Amino acid sequence: MATETHPAAPRAVRGPVRPGERALAPDLARGAMLLIIALANSASVFFATGPGLDKTPHGAEGVYTVFLFLFVHSRGIPLFAIMFGYALVQLARRQEAAGSTPAAVRRVLVRRNAWLFVFGLVHGILLFAGDILGAYGLVGIVFTLVLLHRGDRLYRVPLWYLGLAACTVIVLSVVVVTSLATGTPGSLSTAPTQDSPSMAAGSFGAAVADRLTEWPGTVLSMLPFILFVWVGSWAARRRVLEEPAKHLRGLRLGAALGLGVAVLGGLPMGLLGGGFLTVDPAIGPAVKLLYEGSGFFGGIGYLCLFGLLAHRLSKKMAAPRDNLMIGAVAALGQRSLSGYLFQTVAWLVLASPFLLSLGDGRGSPTFIAAGCGLAVWLATVVGAYLMQRHNYRGPAEILLRRLTYGRRG
Repeated sequence: MATETHPAAPRAVRGPVRPGERALAPDLARGAMLLIIALANSASVFFATGPGLDKTPHGAEGVYTVFLFLFVHSRGIPLFAIMFGYALVQLARRQEAAGSTPAAVRRVLVRRNAWLFVFGLVHGILLFAGDILGAYGLVGIVFTLVLLHRGDRLYRVPLWYLGLAACTVIVLSVVVVTSLATGTPGSLSTAPTQDSPSMAAGSFGAAVADRLTEWPGTVLSMLPFILFVWVGSWAARRRVLEEPAKHLRGLRLGAALGLGVAVLGGLPMGLLGGGFLTVDPAIGPAVKLLYEGSGFFGGIGYLCLFGLLAHRLSKKMAAPRDNLMIGAVAALGQRSLSGYLFQTVAWLVLASPFLLSLGDGRGSPTFIAAGCGLAVWLATVVGAYLMQRHNYRGPAEILLRRLTYGRRG
């Protein structure tokens, strides 16, 4: 009598991504993105303002300030949010390919994002009130429960949002350009910023006390970034970065338009912050909104740029990750959480008034901040490369994966 056989039940959940499953473009984007984050956050902590800005720049300091507003400030965080949405879809897709049910996938992602929020809570209170992990954890939970498994029709909403954002940037551009062309020079001679008391606190205890109120405000202000995350998930559903050859036209258009809008939208704020422009105080908020709104398009432009770069490298090289520079930056992208957390530990040591306080009365604080940002990023690149050589994932990644997947993580 033949023995009756039954198909094996699908596993409830699989472990984290394996090295052979990784696409080059997302890792390159995350690794390079951390340089943008380092330059932005180093300026913020050294000047204790958001965005980081020397309000009395001299000479080349003003030029560098313009550069920050064109390519760095409010340009890295949108890219981070878009890549976060991209990663959520990638994680869900791998789970589903291994046989996990939609309910099991949601449980894994909710657990992972809940722990990410805990990471952000600890990080935001102890180290850096500008933390983004807590907000992304909450956004990730909402996205997983409400939007992850929705159909293509609902995923048209991010495209409508892109159109609305573009119209908003156009309107703000017209307002700012018209005001600058027809108005008389006003009394506002520097870009509007928001002070951060925790970064200027004289002791670690005082800084923690300030962060208890600052960090929740940061989280609330970043919750609308779910729209950026949604755009990233839209791109991931179409495998834009895994299969860039199929999307070259869109990637080229996105890179040119995205970075073009970011540069033009950030220019008035950059000129104002660099000391090259004065405006009427009434137009200051519009200048700031234009710079912030155009930052989202900068994130899209960077995403498309790294997709094109990965495609070009893959055509020229059989194994791009074997190249020392490319492999090191991609290795950092694989360990972006550890790299990000290492940065804020470095800022605490280098910039805090109660520790090294390097920006206090020693040369140009603008270029000290920039040099520290670049040096810290390079240190994380080297560290990530050495971890890669020794097959070590990274401390923060190991901890998050263990909390998410258990021992198989």
